[in-house]
Amino acid sequence: MNSFLALLESRWNEGHFLCVGLDSDYGKLPQQFKGKPVAAALFEFNREIIKATAPFCAVFKPNMAFYEGYGLDGLSALIETDRFIREQYPMHPIILDAKRADIGNTNNGYVRAAFEVFQAHAITVHPYLGKEALEPFLAKKDRGVIVLCHTSNPGAGEFQELKAGGAELYKTVATKVSREWNYNGNCGLVVGATYPKQLAEVREISGDLPILVPGIGAQGGDLEQTIINGLNSAGEGIIISASRSIIYASSGEDFAQAAAGEARRLEAEIRRIRASMIPGSK
Repeated sequence: MNSFLALLESRWNEGHFLCVGLDSDYGKLPQQFKGKPVAAALFEFNREIIKATAPFCAVFKPNMAFYEGYGLDGLSALIETDRFIREQYPMHPIILDAKRADIGNTNNGYVRAAFEVFQAHAITVHPYLGKEALEPFLAKKDRGVIVLCHTSNPGAGEFQELKAGGAELYKTVATKVSREWNYNGNCGLVVGATYPKQLAEVREISGDLPILVPGIGAQGGDLEQTIINGLNSAGEGIIISASRSIIYASSGEDFAQAAAGEARRLEAEIRRIRASMIPGSK
């Protein structure tokens, strides 16, 4: 199986940096799905979104909460969604946005769920319990471990910007992950597009590590500043995530075409901005 990083770099090499977040909520689906069972509706909606947006994105990112909230029906839809991506779009990595964290032996269960049951290529995790607790994730050399660093929500600074040992906590996380946790070359960081200054600081600290950047679209993050502050020394290194602005671009029968249009627009804008910084780039 191709490693997460190998798949990601392949997508970057083709000029794809957009991540489509599959935050699929049964209550927000177009009317044509409302009479169907939850599992079928969620999967069929996801399938059409994936088919429509795959040409314009690097990564798909289902958020675990939107599926767990529907119990077994939601989990079944997530399993089928990830299976569809792996079978039909094998070069598109899947990031399971689960934000897991626990002590080591409990994390063994999370590892099995993420990588064996849901067949994700990478997962988001909390750093709060430390490297020792996250060893079951970090030991998976072929899977990505994307660590929350500075998140996109308005209250992110309550803890993440507290100073400890002379540096803000998010800077300490970036330092630890890039210099101590990445011994298998499978780590990345999460930094919200709504915090461009912090993104630039984290990029400087973390070198060329992949950075997942949520907050574009409905949350109002600045795309240009994200690209300027987030690109690594190779002119790559960023995974720019948008969810609601793409998958709910229309609530009508044209929902898939509208999603494709928004993904196409975002990708074109990413390429335009990046080309202004790196002439001749894809």
